[in-house]
Amino acid sequence: MATLTQLEYLVAVDRYRHFGKAAKACHVSQPTLSMQLHKLEEEFDMPFFDRTKQPILPTPQAIPIIEQAKTILRENEKLNHLVKFQEGEISGDFHLAVIPTVAPYLLHRFIGDLSMKHPKLNLTISEKTTAQIIEALSNDEIDAGILATPLNNNSLDERPLYYEPFHVFASKDHPLAKQKAIHEDALPSSDIWLLAEGHCLRNQIIRLCSLRKNSAVIQNVKFESGSLETIIHLIEQGHGYTLLPALAAEKLIQEKNPLLKHFKGEIPTREISLVYQRSQYKQNILKAVIDSVRSHLPNTVHLKRIPEMSILKIK
Repeated sequence: MATLTQLEYLVAVDRYRHFGKAAKACHVSQPTLSMQLHKLEEEFDMPFFDRTKQPILPTPQAIPIIEQAKTILRENEKLNHLVKFQEGEISGDFHLAVIPTVAPYLLHRFIGDLSMKHPKLNLTISEKTTAQIIEALSNDEIDAGILATPLNNNSLDERPLYYEPFHVFASKDHPLAKQKAIHEDALPSSDIWLLAEGHCLRNQIIRLCSLRKNSAVIQNVKFESGSLETIIHLIEQGHGYTLLPALAAEKLIQEKNPLLKHFKGEIPTREISLVYQRSQYKQNILKAVIDSVRSHLPNTVHLKRIPEMSILKIK
């Protein structure tokens, strides 16, 4: 009979496709992990991995076994979690991933409060792109993600946290700087700074402004960055314009920066949600995260949709 430890090792090797990395992740020596997997292979009378490949790959007959092992481990975790839930405590491990255009402007608002209220909650937080979060959720590598939605993914649940309007930030000599408020149809398709490929915010702006993906502000400069702060500094030095979500523009809003412009008419807005697998069982932790985030948001974002909002699509 396979043990939970053996199944854990099996799933780890499948995830990392490397015995040494899997052993490190399981906090055991590689010989220990290899020995336990060898015993399991003998019991099932089949090889689980093709060791001649680099990286190693699961054998075709092992794939359904590995998937079932993931289910067993998930259900075991669920059982342990339900026991603690019945005791009324929020505790255990929880891995949360956040997209880079949200993390710097949101995490500091609620993490301290969440950890103080729930000292038995072991929280791991990482920055990942939207594609990386979706993949990590499907592989059970994380419990939930905070990202822009809707994703239109039937295997995932989305719980909107807030709705974040966009603002235009233009350099002082840009034509947009002379306007009081901007209509989205008036956004030029040139002179706009974009984030690097892989950021959903880039895709949203490209769709809104009907841009070419290789649009450039300074003709002989190719710019790739994951930082909105870098773009803000470039604009302050007199180059082009961009669209900033409200939390990223908060300092500019507080300073009443004259180069920051509001939208008139329909307001381009992004929906930010907590996203997780439909089978996610840590519902009490999910609720704690949602409550903590929503109770620490400024009035520059909205908890509910309003008629003036135009929710930007990601794809």
